[in-house]
Amino acid sequence: MCTGCGDFFEEKEDKLHDECGVVGIFLNKGKAAGGSKADGKTADGGAEAGSSNAGGSDGAGGKTAAEDYGAYSTTDFNAATQAYYALFSLQHRGQDSAGIAVSDGTALSVHKAMGTVSEVFSAENLTALKGHIACGHVRYATAGSASLENAQPMVMNSRLGGIAVAHNGQLVNYEQLREMLEETGSTFASSSDTEVIVKLIAKSYKKGLERALTDTIQMIKGSFALVVMTEKCLIGARDPNGIRPLCLGKVNGGWILASESCAIDSVNGTFVRDIQPGEIVIINEDGVLSFEFGERTSKRTCIFEYVYFARPDSNIDGIPVTEARLRMGACLARESAVPADVVVGVPDSGLGAAQGYAQEAGIPNASGIIKNKYIGRTFIAPTQRERENLVFVKLNAVRSVIRGKRVVVIDDSIVRGTTSKRLVQILRRAGAKEVHFRISSPPVKFPCYFGINTPTRGELISSRHTAEEICKEIGADTLAFISAEGMIDACRSCNPDQYGFCKGCFTGEYPMSVPGELNGKRL
Repeated sequence: MCTGCGDFFEEKEDKLHDECGVVGIFLNKGKAAGGSKADGKTADGGAEAGSSNAGGSDGAGGKTAAEDYGAYSTTDFNAATQAYYALFSLQHRGQDSAGIAVSDGTALSVHKAMGTVSEVFSAENLTALKGHIACGHVRYATAGSASLENAQPMVMNSRLGGIAVAHNGQLVNYEQLREMLEETGSTFASSSDTEVIVKLIAKSYKKGLERALTDTIQMIKGSFALVVMTEKCLIGARDPNGIRPLCLGKVNGGWILASESCAIDSVNGTFVRDIQPGEIVIINEDGVLSFEFGERTSKRTCIFEYVYFARPDSNIDGIPVTEARLRMGACLARESAVPADVVVGVPDSGLGAAQGYAQEAGIPNASGIIKNKYIGRTFIAPTQRERENLVFVKLNAVRSVIRGKRVVVIDDSIVRGTTSKRLVQILRRAGAKEVHFRISSPPVKFPCYFGINTPTRGELISSRHTAEEICKEIGADTLAFISAEGMIDACRSCNPDQYGFCKGCFTGEYPMSVPGELNGKRL
């Protein structure tokens, strides 16, 4: 064992996690959703080249697939029901809490609780959420913050009206803003930076909604994809770097905002376009108003959306996620080829890269690792030994595929190394002759400050150990990571018009100043 490597092999969750997903629904009463003028263009006039028509529409003003074929219709769904189905499709972005707030035009109501979407909502409480506007959220909690107080959407009522906010991202100046608000009399019920956003909007609300939003967004620094709801309208906003994703779509009789395009598909909607970095959209009965706040900055979409976070059927900033993963796998094969008999992907996010690797290398691709899909967040593993063995319950090898073969196993990342070590053990137990580990992202050496739940730098195995040391520790015959250049080129090749990615967790170069760490703790 390499010196110090053993410290990493306590059984903790060995994946990076995006903290949440957001959705917003606006349904016009008795109206179909149509284009509206926004700074001299229709709401869907800014659609990017290469954007997918996810909902099967024949154009911006055309009919949806449901209207043409009658196969599936959401006409009778209220806003809460549509938000519920959209959140289901975003469940991979967070499983610790879920919530939906609605507006009936005069007042806001909300239901949220700890758990997955199916655990939080029943037919009864969905029926009780009456309204034509909805704002929804699913959350993955960072350590120490899994509590109902931090569940979203966060709702605040004042004499000027109600506000509900769902936020995906992380503010790097949260502490300073909270201190400023507390000094002016604000009190807080949570430890979430989202509550700071709610308080800032409420503080400026008397200036008017647009001014309150603009003032707030110019004060907050970090990553954010926001869905904000008032009694009369729905708002979406994306940070100036576009680190966190947010897109706009049409539904029958209205509009949808969502973290990923797969959520638009889930309610039979039509993908319109991605919200641009530094853009605010306000949706009301007149349509969609779009405007930009502040100065344009460099686009820096989180590249881990393509590596791991996003669902394979999503399209983010004009790049199809599955295509990006296929090309990452192909690049990995070119950079680190090895003689082998079979390529297997680690389910689920390693499967696309495995297919791309196999195609490029001319090696058969097979389903050699099976994931138990029925282990939920409530799985009980009370002792350390049971926690260490948990991966054996989650994953298993197909002996008929693995036995006697030289195996290339493809995973999306190595964080602490615990899962990789167990996977090698599983494959060897199934009779693998050789195990060659290939990773479709570069070594994760630095923490993320923009909404990914990453360990401190000291807990990231690649920050203190070479690939050769990690390979020896996990027990593989060889180990190789894709290069940062290869990963970025793979994404860019999917859509040359798209550019600019945040890769801070690989290089330590961030789109803006970050708090950093002191004595192994994040500031």
